[in-house]
Amino acid sequence: MTSLVVRSERAVLPDGVRPAAIHVRDGRIAAVAAYAERVAGVPELNAGELVVLPGLVDTHVHINDPGRADWEGFEHATRAAAAGGVTTLVDMPLNSIPSTTTARALEAKRSAAAGRCHVDVGFWGGVVPGNADALDALAHGGVLGFKCFLCPSGVDEFEHVSEKDLREAMPVLARLGLPLLAHAEFPELLGDDGRAGGADPRVYDTWLRSRPPRAEQGAIDMLIRLSREFGARVHIVHLASADAIAALRVSRAAGAAVTVETCPHYLTFAAEEIRDGAVVLKCAPPIRGRGHREGLWQGLAQGDIDLVVTDHSPAPPSLKCVSTGDFLRAWGGIASLQIGLPAVWTAAADRGFAIERLAQWMAAAPARLAGIDRSKGAIAAGRDADLVMVDPDAYTTIDPLTLHHRHKITPYAGMRLRGLVRRTLLRGTTIFHEGDVSAAASGRFVRCQASPGAGTLRSG
Repeated sequence: MTSLVVRSERAVLPDGVRPAAIHVRDGRIAAVAAYAERVAGVPELNAGELVVLPGLVDTHVHINDPGRADWEGFEHATRAAAAGGVTTLVDMPLNSIPSTTTARALEAKRSAAAGRCHVDVGFWGGVVPGNADALDALAHGGVLGFKCFLCPSGVDEFEHVSEKDLREAMPVLARLGLPLLAHAEFPELLGDDGRAGGADPRVYDTWLRSRPPRAEQGAIDMLIRLSREFGARVHIVHLASADAIAALRVSRAAGAAVTVETCPHYLTFAAEEIRDGAVVLKCAPPIRGRGHREGLWQGLAQGDIDLVVTDHSPAPPSLKCVSTGDFLRAWGGIASLQIGLPAVWTAAADRGFAIERLAQWMAAAPARLAGIDRSKGAIAAGRDADLVMVDPDAYTTIDPLTLHHRHKITPYAGMRLRGLVRRTLLRGTTIFHEGDVSAAASGRFVRCQASPGAGTLRSG
């Protein structure tokens, strides 16, 4: 049993920001007491004027290991997470080989992760054509939910699903009580990519026109309908189109179990600002115009959008086509796991949001989505002592060489962002401090807390 008191003048608690003494025992928060309360003989960590947030929970991360660890691996990704204040991440089922669509593939994931993770890690399973019979075994194995694509995913081993496929999977998901996370773009509503007409592939508008907002809207409408029909939980990942917010609001008011996320890049960048050849900004759905960006912020302000996660999806420079700037051939994905907090806080502070909103969007709500909110996502008694000390007023210029991602390609390079992570604690132990990540890989597996037990990422 170990004890620690973390003293903070600005602790972000579920009921607001105030001075507090956070008492930690055996890796969990034993109590949140008055700032002045002291316990004789117990070590203290004084955060001073730094803001203490709950450890962030990023439920949308592509680690790609095993099989494509040259894109990103558990060691690099979790070091980046620790440096970015993320104490728990959930790995997506695709881009690794094999994809996490069977119990055997889930075990391959665990083996690849063993002894190499600096933060806690959970896994999403995958829904692909024909694997409805595998979903029970994946749930029993501890996945937190399931991910599907409604349009081609970009990798052959993770096929996209049709409505027919979802009708096979939805009754199973409803019975399990686990969410379906959906990449919501309808292939029938995607536009022509411009190749036939000779459009310049280096011009961002060529890519943007090929993925219109109507493709997101059509897919979301279908998912809402299926959610209501089967009583299954549905989560819309990486919303880029503000046009879809109204339909989501109406459906939820009518009782549909639908949640939605957006990402730092959709809240930071705008299509009008993307220069020719800037393929580091390619993603799907694409970054849309300023009107959509501001609409997403309004959706967050009004509670129509539940959470913000990174969709960290890296690739080697050759696949990003950085030498040619070809938007149509470049891999679509943005690396930002280490940068999510300052990117979101910079844009949020500029719009007058209080810092406690970060705790809601980037810790509490993702933990609820993943079913791990009994232990993660808030500074409260009984939760894991996952804490982040942040200087909200410090600015830093993003130097890619300081990033722990395997590849140093990021659209945030050279940007001056507000909010500097000074220290990250995982279950009361410092895993990042002033630029240095702890050498010890102390992360554990997390499972849906409706499932028995929890594995460990540590081998042996």
